[in-house]
Amino acid sequence: MTTKGVLFDFSGTLFRIESVGSWLRAVFREQGTETDEAGFDRYVAALTEAGALPGGPSPVRVPAALAEAYASRDVSAELHRTAYTGLAREVELPGEGTYDALYARHMSPDAWRPYPDAAEVLRGLRANGIAVGVVSNIGWDLRPVFRAHGLDEFVDAYVLSFEHGAQKPDARLFRTACERLGLRPEEVVMVGDDRHADGGAAALGCGVRFVDHLPVTERPDALRRLELVASGPGSAG
Repeated sequence: MTTKGVLFDFSGTLFRIESVGSWLRAVFREQGTETDEAGFDRYVAALTEAGALPGGPSPVRVPAALAEAYASRDVSAELHRTAYTGLAREVELPGEGTYDALYARHMSPDAWRPYPDAAEVLRGLRANGIAVGVVSNIGWDLRPVFRAHGLDEFVDAYVLSFEHGAQKPDARLFRTACERLGLRPEEVVMVGDDRHADGGAAALGCGVRFVDHLPVTERPDALRRLELVASGPGSAG
């Protein structure tokens, strides 16, 4: 069947969060916090192990006190903040305000970079008359990130987990996205980097394609190689 719509995951699919080092350095710079390079590297290593950066490396171990919040972190804004600020607090950092500043930083458009082929693929889908939705497990409003990077104009609908009280692979999110695009699931392809979460779209009847969650510099054309954009208007592979 002809594909009439494409749903995209956000983190690791269309965009990639900055490194843990860049994240921490931006906050230290903003707060005027000084540390030697060895100390800074220790903070980065500890935060990486803790999995404190949303969209970054997963925690090596989730503390028992945070296990419930972490498992449901994308269901609400409150749980998301609780989970990630809790993970960050596993690392003793200078300045009490640092933890809130780190959480705020990760929501900044400056903390995110689109993959090199994201704009090209989204623009091609729009030119071919193919509807586009974003379905993300997330605890905050990512729309400003798309606007800041000039990609919002190519998105027809956003379905964000915290706004619906459910997380992928819950079929309700994919169903809502298809309904907002005015399409049947079998007319839609879901593109993501998580076989479990994004693969949930298959249960609804959507096609599913995957890309690897790699640094931006290491994944120049994975979206393009999916060949979502075909030569004729209104069709995609």
